[in-house]
Parts: sequence; C-alpha cells; structure tokens
Amino acid sequence: MTDPFYITTPIYYVNAKPHLGHTYTTIVTDVARRFHAMKGAETYLLTGTDEHGDKIVKAAEQNGQSPREYVDRISQMFADLWPELNISSDHFIRTTDASHIAVVIDILQKIYDKGDIYYSEYEGLYCFGCERFFNERELVDGKCPDHGTPPEVIKESNYFFKMSRYQQWLIDTLKENPDRIRPERYRNEVLSFLKEPLEDLCISRPKSRLQWGITLPFDDRYVTYVWFDALINYISALGYPDGALFKKFWPHAHHVVAKDILKPHGIYWPTMLKAAGIDVYKHLMVHGYWNVEDSKMSKSLGNVVDPIYLKETYSTDAIRYFLMREMVFGLDSGFSESAIINRINSDLANDLGNLFSRVLGMFHKYFKSTVPHYDPAVQNDFQLDLRADAETVISDYCTAMENFEFHKALASVWEYIGKMNKYVDVTAPWELAKKKDAKKQLDTVICNLLEGLRVVSGLIYPVMPETAATMQKHLGMDPDRPFYRIAEIREWPQIPANRVLPKAVSLFPRIDPETILKPEAGPEESVSTLPVEPEIGFDDFSKIDLRAATVIHAENIPKADKLLRLEIDLGDHTRTIVAGIAKFYRPEELLGKRIVVLANLKPAKLMGVESRGMLLAAVEKDACSVAVLDRDIPAGTRLK
Repeated sequence: MTDPFYITTPIYYVNAKPHLGHTYTTIVTDVARRFHAMKGAETYLLTGTDEHGDKIVKAAEQNGQSPREYVDRISQMFADLWPELNISSDHFIRTTDASHIAVVIDILQKIYDKGDIYYSEYEGLYCFGCERFFNERELVDGKCPDHGTPPEVIKESNYFFKMSRYQQWLIDTLKENPDRIRPERYRNEVLSFLKEPLEDLCISRPKSRLQWGITLPFDDRYVTYVWFDALINYISALGYPDGALFKKFWPHAHHVVAKDILKPHGIYWPTMLKAAGIDVYKHLMVHGYWNVEDSKMSKSLGNVVDPIYLKETYSTDAIRYFLMREMVFGLDSGFSESAIINRINSDLANDLGNLFSRVLGMFHKYFKSTVPHYDPAVQNDFQLDLRADAETVISDYCTAMENFEFHKALASVWEYIGKMNKYVDVTAPWELAKKKDAKKQLDTVICNLLEGLRVVSGLIYPVMPETAATMQKHLGMDPDRPFYRIAEIREWPQIPANRVLPKAVSLFPRIDPETILKPEAGPEESVSTLPVEPEIGFDDFSKIDLRAATVIHAENIPKADKLLRLEIDLGDHTRTIVAGIAKFYRPEELLGKRIVVLANLKPAKLMGVESRGMLLAAVEKDACSVAVLDRDIPAGTRLK
C-alpha cells in the first residue's frame, strides 16, 4: 500500500508580491504531489503566507495601509496566482488565522513549561531584512550575505529557546538519517554549521518595538519571533495535535524550501519539534536560486520576474516545463526569456509537437479516424515493438521523480520521444500504406505510435497537465477519467480498436524570438565581419576529439585569479581540466553544466594542477560564454 504524501511550500513572506522564485517552489510541490497521486497515494499540499514581523509593518507604512489591510491584499495575490498556474493546494494557510495562532500559543506554552524557554538580555548584530541576529562568522565582509547590508547592533531583553540543548541530538539524527535533508550537499552544510557551538535562539520581540505579532502566552509584553510563529504552520494546518489530518499526513511530511532558509528549516525547526515532543519531518528538500543577469532575484536589484507576464506570454504549461527542465534541483540556474523560447521551440514544438501532429496526421490519413486492431503476433513477427522502451522510460521516470530529479525525469521522456520519431523513420508507414500485403504491419505500427503518445501524455501530466489532457482527448481517452495512474500508463494497449479519434491540434506553435525579445543592436548599428582563420581539411578536423562532458566539481585555484579547476565526467571516466574563466564564472554556476571539451589536448600543468583537456568558450575582453549543450546527451558523446 502506498504511504500518504504530505508536501509543503514555505509560507511566503508578504512584504512583496509573488515572483519567479515563489512560483518555482510552488510548481515543484504541485508536480511532486501530482506524481505521488499517480502512484496511488493520498496527497496533501500546503502553501500560504507568513504575515507577522518588522518588514510587514514597514511595508504597510510605505503603502499607507494598516498591517492588516496590507497583508490581506498581498496574501490574496498569492492565493489568486496559484490557480492561474494550474497549482491546486489542499489548504492555503495564513499566520493571521485564528486556528494557527492557537497552535503557536499552545506550543510556546508547552516548551516554556518544559524549561526550554528563558528570559535574558542580549546584544547582537541584527538584520532587519532577515529579521534575525547574526554571528560575526555568518557575515560576508561585515554584511548580511543575503541583503548586502551591515546589520545593526541591538541590545534588549528577550526570551530565548534553549536550542543548544538539542545540538548533539540533531547531529546524531542527521547522521542516522542521511537522506533527511536532500540533496546531500545541504545536509553536509547543516552538519558543518553544527561543528560550531549552537547558540540559543531569540524567539521574541518587545512590544515597545513591534506589536504586529502573536503575544507570548507567558508574557504579554512580547510578541513571538517570526520563525517560532511561521514554522509551526506545517502542523497547525493539519489540526495539531489531535486532528485526523495531522495523524495521517505528518509522519510523511516533505518540506520544499530554497537554500536561503536552510538554517531555519534544517536547525531551528527540528529542534523546536524535538522540544515540543513532535516527530521530525521525513524530508527537507532544498533547491537553489534562479539567477537573473547573473544575480539572485531581488526586489532591491530590480531583477524580479513576474509569473503572470510569463504565463500570458508563453502559456502555463510551457513555463512549468521550462522551470522543471532547466533547473537541476539543488543547484542554481540561470533565467532568461531566450532560454524559454529555445526550450519551447526545440523540446515542445519540434520534438513533442511535431511527433504528435505527425502520428495523428498519418493515422487520420490511413485509417479515416478509426483506431485499427492491435495484433501482438504481428508485432513480434516484424519486431515492431515500442512497449519495451516504454517500460524503460516509465521506470527511469519514476526513479527520477522520487528523487526530485525533475530534469532527469523529463529528459527520459524526451529520449523516448526521440525513439518514437526514429521509429517512424525506420518503419516508414507511408511505404507500408502503399503495399497491399502490409496492412497488418501498418495497423501495428500506428497502434504502437498511438500507445507511445498515450504513455508520453501520462508521464508529462504532473508538469504539463493541460497538454496531457489535450493529448489524451485526441487519443480517444475518456476526459472524465484520464489515464494518469502509473499502473494504467504501464498497461499496453489502452486505446480500444474502432474508437474514433478527433483531428490533431498544434500543441506548441513555434515562437519567433523577434516578436518577443527586443533586439540588442540599435537601428544604426551594423554587424562587423570577423576575420576568417585559414581553412583546414577534413583530415585535420577529424583529429580534434570534442566530447560532451558534465561538470561535477568546480573550485578556484589559490593565487590564480583567472583559473578554475574543474572535475568533469566523460562517461567512462572523470578527469581534471583548468579553465581561465574565473573572472566570468563562479564555481557553483558551472556545476551540472553539460559542456563541450577538447578531450585529446596534450596535458599541461597550470599553477601546479595538471589539465587534461580544454573547455570551449567564446571570450571577448570583458565577456565570456561557455559553450553549453542544450539537450541532455550522455557524457562522453563525441561531437561530429
């Protein structure tokens, strides 16, 4: 029997309207929920808004509103956005909900009565943007690492949670449960932080400084610190402590967060749960940033991306696909509209869209809209199978989805789409249609292709539900009972003989970039002609061994400002290369990238590091662009 599946987004802080970062996190949870429902699990998705704290008061003042008026307005923006993007939550919680406030008060009192909350005077470095105190070692050049501003020194009396009491317990828990925090690099990051003594957590703010919050049950002069309020939403939404939802779903909780809130979710929250006598969540899934113009999205930098603009410009399914396909979960990824257009034109229009139109076009041409009879014996006799490949892709897809490797799951589906396109070319239905004695072969080929499209429609459903529904409608599947369960997707065939199918539609029309993107050059600028190098013959070119490689590790080389040491995967082995791109790329930007490498370059030592190969990049004075392959092909593949 499949376990229930409970998945949460962070509750989003309402000091600004929703942007691409919120959108990605929430789509991830929706995709994961849909997948687990496909497996037959009972699922529950929670999202909502965090509405207390200093920043809310300041934002409300700037907008000429009371805190209540302000949070009501911004929270509604989040609630209204998710259905626009085909995201359906089971509950949208607000930290101003009476039911949530009651649970916060109950847990505060419980931990206070246990002796794990005490009163003390404290002086520290406080970032108003993060609404927390920092240690000196956490700052970067004396500034908050997220906001780039120096924190202020604040001295005041407050209440503190004895988080230090649970440090060793948390270390032991993470070591005993190595997949508690995923990907592994973030578990290691938490364990690294825990090597230093863990300080107690300030959990209150005096009402003389802040009144917009939940009053402490044991001292009405103070309100609750934002994390001791916000994090509790994950259990208050389920009706803690006695609610049926809490008993059913909390043992199967998966939190999805961005890496900037790893510490509160990886340290504060589990120790709070332990102090309250509540079991820790099952998994904490941590993703990276979307970088726009080489910087993390930030309202202060003015590079925030509006999800409604993206939806209206490119369609909901296209955006969902781009976000799931482009980012390797856990790593940072770059965002640009040109990248979206490339994905739409290449993956969605050329690969999926053309295959769908091609198959349905041949079907209607040769069979007058009526599904032919599927004969397994004919398939075996003529080796016309697509089912075995379907079994493989379903298994690979499920494994990747379980591990939050959404890019791999989609890559496996697109590999199957490629095999189907090749299957069309090899079987040549247009030739079979000309032969009177090949009718059964033609029937089987078209049935296989229709079934293959059905499998694809089921597997893309979590990411592109509208496209999946369109495909299934035109494959004759019952729209009131879509075939999205994994067990049903595996069954072959599913499309009954003699069923009449409607004509095909264009799933994803190609996009002309010039209709959307502004040209970079002005009308008076001309394109310069670059000098051409001397021509070489094919024999010379054939000596060059260009290979696809994946960057699995990257680091700066000490005392070498321009050099990066890269460890690359070439399929059957790994090797080290040195690249002079440190001025243009941070090491973390290259992780997971599928690059092009000159593999048979004579080894050379640079700053004491042996480099066995060279990556390809375009370099121009103050600009550099590494050559990156736009599709997942196996590492080690030779470029021809």
